[in-house]
Amino acid sequence: MSISVRPAPKRSGRATSRRTTKPASQPRAASRVTAEPKASDRDERAASAVASTDPVAIPSLGAVLGALGAALAQGPSVAKETVRFGAEVARLVVGRSDVAPGPADRRFSDQAWTENPYFHRLLQLYLSWARAVNGVVDDLERSGADWHTVEQARFASSILVSALAPTNTPWTNPAALKRAFDTGGRSVIRGLGNWIDDLRNNGGMPSTADRGAFVVGRDLAVTPGAVVARTELAEVIQYNPTTPNVRERPLLIVPPPIGRFYFLDLRPGRSFVEYAVSRGVQVFMLSWRNPTPEQGAWDMDAYASAILDSIAAVRQVSASEDVNVIGFCAGGILSTTVLNHLAETGKQLVNSMSYAVTLLDFGVPAPIGAFASRPVLGVARRSSKRKGIISAREMGSVFTWMRPDDLVFNYWVNNYLMGNRPPVFDILAWNADGTNLPAALHEQFLDIFGNNDLCRPGGMSVLGSPLDLKRIKIPTFVTGGVTDHLTPWKGCYRTTQLLGGPSTFVLSNAGHIASLVNPPGNPKATYYRGGDPDPDPERWLEGATQMTGSWWEPWADWLSERSGSERAAPTRLGSRSYPAREPAPGLYVRDAVPA
Repeated sequence: MSISVRPAPKRSGRATSRRTTKPASQPRAASRVTAEPKASDRDERAASAVASTDPVAIPSLGAVLGALGAALAQGPSVAKETVRFGAEVARLVVGRSDVAPGPADRRFSDQAWTENPYFHRLLQLYLSWARAVNGVVDDLERSGADWHTVEQARFASSILVSALAPTNTPWTNPAALKRAFDTGGRSVIRGLGNWIDDLRNNGGMPSTADRGAFVVGRDLAVTPGAVVARTELAEVIQYNPTTPNVRERPLLIVPPPIGRFYFLDLRPGRSFVEYAVSRGVQVFMLSWRNPTPEQGAWDMDAYASAILDSIAAVRQVSASEDVNVIGFCAGGILSTTVLNHLAETGKQLVNSMSYAVTLLDFGVPAPIGAFASRPVLGVARRSSKRKGIISAREMGSVFTWMRPDDLVFNYWVNNYLMGNRPPVFDILAWNADGTNLPAALHEQFLDIFGNNDLCRPGGMSVLGSPLDLKRIKIPTFVTGGVTDHLTPWKGCYRTTQLLGGPSTFVLSNAGHIASLVNPPGNPKATYYRGGDPDPDPERWLEGATQMTGSWWEPWADWLSERSGSERAAPTRLGSRSYPAREPAPGLYVRDAVPA
């Protein structure tokens, strides 16, 4: 396939620094969404909550109720919060309560919640009760209970509190009542139609995106390129250069095996791939196949072997002795097992490694490991083995219920009570386009969660090599997200201490996926950059400087220093051994296979 060299798109200016207030040591995302917000507000908040790129255990109802029961079994705490709630109700009755929603809670932005006495008291009653429930869970954490139990209780209580918000029913939502009156009841009819459609096509969950608004290859994943290699598990896509010269050493992107790779190649201007290409990097993408129950035996060895095969193809096509690799989310875990194998066998095929919101140490409290207790893992393991896969819907539901306000009841209100269509937004469309996970790989991920196998030398073996992170000596670039609720930034920071080589850490200002889809030029984007990481993340943060711009920029500078000299950009994709095949984004991302 012949290609032409196009001028590189203009980039924003170099990031500038500014000293500002540091983020909280472990911030809790508190985004709420109003019943009828501006589309940009709703979409940005929902995007910050999206996190469907890491494997999790599927929680059982028994585990969730058991953890909530442990919180409610705290007699003194329940008594304290009951008294507190009763006192607040007494103040509310006589009009002396000062309970009010926080500035980030947009559910109650309609004027009726402050100006109508009935709705105002209903609001205060709900917020007082929610504060009492959350107070009981907080007391469970302060009591020294196992963090798995605390996170499970928080998971359950957040769903309970969100579900019982008065904004979720039409007769206690003034915005929905007004909409029904103003439309002559048409909003109610449209809402009923949306509910029936979701019941038929979305498992009864409210849709978060208009399913027909985007087409992969037409609207999303449109950076030009071609498939140059394919195995049973994955395709390798090479992207067209857009600069006259490129760096000698190529970059292989390893996305997570959960979710499709094109969150890294959304629309033009919001594409990590497009940006990396514009910086003169030879970019190759690994695109995983969506497994069916017949592929349920695919395990970590199979995925690691696919990465090794991809490295071989990239080296041959680019005529480079080695490559740089960046792993996103769980793709970083898989890449680490490959690095360990290469270090153990003495093969120097990877020059540097970048980690984007990847958690390697599961001994730190993190929602992703909340359901990693042995009983829950046993149930999840047996379930996945029986079915051969963990389906995209099962996995997606767990992520969704981790943020019920943003990803469930926001759209319950928008779609059903207000009678609106789901939004047209690229990240939400990608989030709704999930993939399955093979049972064998899921089981190994569960072992990593439950036993923290990655951090125990010899705790597991992949490709016949016992894992020992300290023998990975290559330079690493590590990122975390300040408001990442799935892989907290301190856990990501731990990677800098686990590996044996020099490391650079950058802290983005956004959440899990929102920190990755973070193109330069966004006026809201910032990141923290400090000195060499030491064992204490708080000490590193105290010495860090907040910069305006995206972490993509310092990462690209760091990568360029490790990508060799420049040479003329290739005029043809692929090589004699790996000829160009289908145009990007390939077949696997569309759930197609070669004829």
